[in-house]
Amino acid sequence: MRPPLISYYGDDLTGSTDVMEALSLGGVPTVLFLRVPNAPLLARFADRRAIGLAGTSRSETPEWMEENLAPAFKWLRSLGAAVCHYKVCSTFDSGPGVGSIGRAVEIGRRVFAQRTVPLVVGAPQLKRYTAFGNLFAAYRGTVYRIDRHPVMSRHPVTPMYEADLLAHLSHQTSLRSALIDLAALRAPDVSARVDAAAGEAEMVLLDVADTETQELAGRELWRRAREHGAFVMGSSGVEYALLPEWEKEGLAAGPTEFPPLASVDQLAVVSGSVSPTTEAQIRFARNAGFETVAVDPIHLSGDDALGTIENAVRAGMDALGAGRSVVLHTALGPDGDRGAEIDQDVGARHRLGCGLGDILKRLVVGANLRRAVIAGGDTSSHALRQLGVDALTVRMPLPQTPGSPLCVAHAESSRIDGLEIALKGGQIGLDDYFLKIRDGDRHAPT
Repeated sequence: MRPPLISYYGDDLTGSTDVMEALSLGGVPTVLFLRVPNAPLLARFADRRAIGLAGTSRSETPEWMEENLAPAFKWLRSLGAAVCHYKVCSTFDSGPGVGSIGRAVEIGRRVFAQRTVPLVVGAPQLKRYTAFGNLFAAYRGTVYRIDRHPVMSRHPVTPMYEADLLAHLSHQTSLRSALIDLAALRAPDVSARVDAAAGEAEMVLLDVADTETQELAGRELWRRAREHGAFVMGSSGVEYALLPEWEKEGLAAGPTEFPPLASVDQLAVVSGSVSPTTEAQIRFARNAGFETVAVDPIHLSGDDALGTIENAVRAGMDALGAGRSVVLHTALGPDGDRGAEIDQDVGARHRLGCGLGDILKRLVVGANLRRAVIAGGDTSSHALRQLGVDALTVRMPLPQTPGSPLCVAHAESSRIDGLEIALKGGQIGLDDYFLKIRDGDRHAPT
């Protein structure tokens, strides 16, 4: 098996599929594994030029990271890729005690024996922008500084109170940081400026605010990777920045088309998201004829989990048996957020995701479904593993809602193998997202 062009670790599952979508759209065939694969499984995807490993570090402690990230990084390093990317969410939500990006940088530097780690977060394709070190993100057509973003400033676990990303990181690591801002990127001596910054700091953030600065950042990323080490940090903005350079060098095929997506009669959705974006999508689906089923998150993650799962499966199967699509959700927007109660019980969030995965698996198998959705970044990582999925590949990127492609599941079970499944982050997608997944190319956007 020849070394891949790029390997990556995603700090949650939806972020991992976001990278896979970007690479696949750019003509770099990609496979995403849910755990370190054995040799036969890896050999099945020997034609892939990008190899990803989906993790859960976005919702984990620094202690968990020390125990789990180092072995994952060592495996990725063993693949010999030209670039190895630790993928973080483009909203950069993280904290000293949960999902610490600073701790991940420290571990990556150690494993890769690399002095300085480049960092790219801006991704205009996702309506994420960095300007003079500050992060901005769109919500319903308006761009907000991330500390004023209606969703991310009030994230239930890692709210973003600081838009200056290097200031934000200073609470997570003592590593020194430097910025290559928009003006520096456009300077004739940008390479010298990047090298000077790297000589003084262990982390260097490169601004990305538009296509021009994205390509300039990609040029520097690629140069530094070849000359100074493979390990990089950031959102899928890393891939979007690198792809033009790879296309110039004949390493990526460029924009790629995918076969048309047929509709399915029924779709099952499980959601652990409390985002208002997902709330709007659930309400839109209900108004369009989907059955919606509320699942109590305290019961699902507690002592009554088995009974709660049985009731949810029964309600879901009743809806599917009546010919309707169904959404089973543990919250309907921020008003339904019971995270404070859930977090009083150690491990409850993990059990919540696993419970939703159990529900979805029984619906898929029981109703012989061929398409499904899991909504919620933290939810997806735990839920998909309950389905027995080993790997994912892209079936259809969704340019209207970038970052949440429809994937194909690869599994030992014939009932799960070939399942088309979308993993949707809480804040991703338009109101008609679930209808688009069900109806495919037949869907008329509203």
